[in-house]
Amino acid sequence: MNSLLRALAVSTALAALPISVHAQDTAQPESAQPPQAATPQAATPQAATPTAWVEAAAAEAEQELIEFRRHIHQHPELGNQEEDTAAYVADHLRKLGFEVHTGIAGTGVVGILKGELDGPTVALRADMDALPVKEATGLPFASTQTGVFHGDEVPVSHACGHDAHTAMLMSAATVMAGHRDKIPGTVVFIFQPAEEGAADVDPFQPDAPSWGARKMVEEGVLERFGVEAIFGVHVMANAHTGQIEYKPGAALNSADGFRVRVEGRQAHGSMPWNGADAVVAGAHIITGMQTIVSRQVNLLQGMGVVTAGSVHAGTAGNIVPGELTMEGTLRSNAPEIRDTILEALPVMVENTAAAHKVTAEVNIAEAMPVTMNDAALTEAMVPALQRASYGKAREIPVNQPASEDFAFFAEKVPGLYVFLGVTPEDQELSEAASNHHPAFMVDETALITGVRSHVEFVLGYAGWKDEQ
Repeated sequence: MNSLLRALAVSTALAALPISVHAQDTAQPESAQPPQAATPQAATPQAATPTAWVEAAAAEAEQELIEFRRHIHQHPELGNQEEDTAAYVADHLRKLGFEVHTGIAGTGVVGILKGELDGPTVALRADMDALPVKEATGLPFASTQTGVFHGDEVPVSHACGHDAHTAMLMSAATVMAGHRDKIPGTVVFIFQPAEEGAADVDPFQPDAPSWGARKMVEEGVLERFGVEAIFGVHVMANAHTGQIEYKPGAALNSADGFRVRVEGRQAHGSMPWNGADAVVAGAHIITGMQTIVSRQVNLLQGMGVVTAGSVHAGTAGNIVPGELTMEGTLRSNAPEIRDTILEALPVMVENTAAAHKVTAEVNIAEAMPVTMNDAALTEAMVPALQRASYGKAREIPVNQPASEDFAFFAEKVPGLYVFLGVTPEDQELSEAASNHHPAFMVDETALITGVRSHVEFVLGYAGWKDEQ
C-alpha cells in the first residue's frame, strides 16, 4: 500500500478514551540520587499531540499494562533465569496471534507482528531480568523472591525497572495487534534476557559464554527477522513522570570489568623486608590506574572512569599479606577512550607490580560498548517522541553515565534508545531513589507514555522512510 494510504490510516481519528490515573503506591524515600548534570533543552511544541488512534488504544489498554507490570514486579528473575517471565510474555503474544519464537539467547522471546500496510521491518526491545537486590519499597506487590547469583542464594527485585520495560512492550503489542490495519510493515518485538549480566556466568573466565543482547546478536536475531532499525525505552528516576529524554550519538557509557590478583610473599608485620607486600603494591596499582585517564586518555574525545570497587587482602593486622585481589569497572562515552583504557590497564598493572617485586594477573571482561544513537534516526524520531509525550520530549546535552547492552544491537543496525522519567512531578529529583537502589520506585502513570512511544516509533520510522 502506498504512503498516502498509510498516512490516512495513521491519522484516523477515534474518540479518545479517558486515561485512568494510578497514583504512585507510596512516597519514594530519600537516596543519593544526584540531580541532572545540566539543564536539558526545552521541549519543542512541534507535533505535540499523539496520533489519535494510538492515544485512544493506549488508554484502553492501560489497566492491563499496570497488571502486567505488577505481576512481573512481584515475580522477578535474574539474568539467564527468566523462565517464568519469558513464558508469561510468550503466552500473551500467542493470544494476540503473533508468530512467537522462544529460547532466543537462552530465555529470550521474539514476537512478530505483520501489519496490513506496506512498510519496513523495525524492532522494539525490552529487557526482562532483575537484580540481586532486596526490595525496600513497601509496595503491596513487592518482591519476596530469591534466586541463585554466581552460586549464592540472594534476594531478587526489579530495582532497575525492567518490569516496566517488559510491561510497556507487552502493552504496545496489545495496541498494535488490535490495529493491524494501521501498522506499516513488520514489527519485531524483542524481549531480551540478562541485560544486567548472566547470574550463572563468571565474566572473567577466558571461555565465558556470551549473554543478553550480545548473544542475541551473535545468534543472528537481527538478520533472521530482517530488522532495519531498533528502538528501546528505559525508565529513569532522574526525570519527572512522562518526560522523554534523548541524545544523538553517545547515549550511555561503555562498561567493562577488571579483576586483578596480586601475588607477593607473606611476612611478619614487623619485618616487611622479608616479604613482598601485596597491599602496598595494590595501593600503587589503584593509584596508577587513575593516571590512565588523567595522563594517557585524550580527554578531548570524551570521558573515562576507572574504579576499583572491591579490594580484599590479609587476615590480621600484624601480617604482611602475600596476596591481594581487586575488581573494578571501566566506563567511557567514547569508543576511542574505551580502547585506550582497555589497552593501557594491563600494562600499568603488570609493570607497577613488577616495580614492587610482586606479580599481577589481570583479567578483563569486555561487557558493553558505548550505546550510540544514530544521529539521523534520532533527529527523524523527535516528532514521534513529541507526539508520544504531549510535547515533553527533550534533548539532553550529556549522556547518561550508566551502560546498556542495547549497544550491541545499535552496532548492527541504526538504533535509538531513549529515557522515560518515572518520578512524580511533585517530588524533587534529588530525593528520588535511583535505579538499582532498593527503594527505586516507578510512577505507573508514566508507563502509558512508554507504550505510545513504541507505537509512534513504528509509525514515525515508516513515515520517515517514505520521505527518503
